[in-house]
Amino acid sequence: MIINYLGGEFVKVQFGDTILAFNPVSKDSALKTSKFGADIVLISLNHSDFNGVDQVTFGEKKPFIVSGPGEYEVKGVFIKGFASESGYDGQSASQAGENRINTIYSITLEGMNICFLGAINTEQLPKDADEAIEEVDILFVPIGGDGVLSASSAYKLAVSIGPKIIIPIHYGDVGGKDALKVFLKEAGENPKPESKLTLKKKDLEGKEADVVVLEKE
Repeated sequence: MIINYLGGEFVKVQFGDTILAFNPVSKDSALKTSKFGADIVLISLNHSDFNGVDQVTFGEKKPFIVSGPGEYEVKGVFIKGFASESGYDGQSASQAGENRINTIYSITLEGMNICFLGAINTEQLPKDADEAIEEVDILFVPIGGDGVLSASSAYKLAVSIGPKIIIPIHYGDVGGKDALKVFLKEAGENPKPESKLTLKKKDLEGKEADVVVLEKE
């Protein structure tokens, strides 16, 4: 499995010839976007910063779109979506709006469990998600505030979920400038940023809430 962070909440996960895109930035967003072909696109919140299906439709790749709660199976990838809340509605606190539905995704592939929290703004998982999500290997958590979790709240929620690896997203270009610094201080870690994360199941042995910072492409 190869994981790349493309800014905002845009994450690319590739295993073999299959590509997943999480919350791709659309061409209508003020954020910088990237274009490639994906097999599956998962959208947590219907906002131009996260719903760029057009940007992950390329050549012969026309992705299967997952954009809300439910259970899905596509190309051997098992996906569960759970409704939660988000207050995100822009790039600054002044633009934070009323709570809207945010979908948390739990994905199983290559014997590994991924949890993608999207633009969540609540410090606890909804009951159905909390009961269904177990043994998380890789957790993506938003840390930038302004309608999503603050860095401090994000770390507390991340630890309560108990993942082997925590990957912070939603900071810098789309959240608080100091969010990553605060998040790493909460974690008591200062990992060197990596251009990408390449993982096999065996690489997770012995890890417990290890923070991995991915450089934005």
